[in-house]
Amino acid sequence: MPSQRLSWASSPGVARSMHGNKMRDTKPELAVRHLVHASGLRYRVAATPIKGVRRTADLLFRPSRVAVFIDGCFWHSCPFHATSPRVNGDYWLPKLQRNRERDAETTATLTEAGWLVMRFWEHEDPAQVAATIVATVRARRPHAAE
Repeated sequence: MPSQRLSWASSPGVARSMHGNKMRDTKPELAVRHLVHASGLRYRVAATPIKGVRRTADLLFRPSRVAVFIDGCFWHSCPFHATSPRVNGDYWLPKLQRNRERDAETTATLTEAGWLVMRFWEHEDPAQVAATIVATVRARRPHAAE
């Protein structure tokens, strides 16, 4: 009889819900991307800033060297909206802690390589987030030779 692996999901319904979570193209990302695109800026989606480093930015502006991350409140432990799992805490708490550590590692790695890392929470106003991104990217654009 094969050994039965304990699931991270507390029920089949929870498993279905968690499998339905998107890694990219979330509603907050799409809202911000739409506004940034409408401003005339072009970017890469879910792109790797540094070859060989397994991290992808939600929006990536290569010439300006700006990497944007739209972090989910649960998955990245938002200081305002993070919730503590009520079930399977032995699984979820270390996983959420590792997400925070990976975020810090990603920011440090990209910053050391000359990238500007911008992080926003999913609950932030998309118009304000997009305006901040647009202003920052335009300010960092390499200037044409005069």
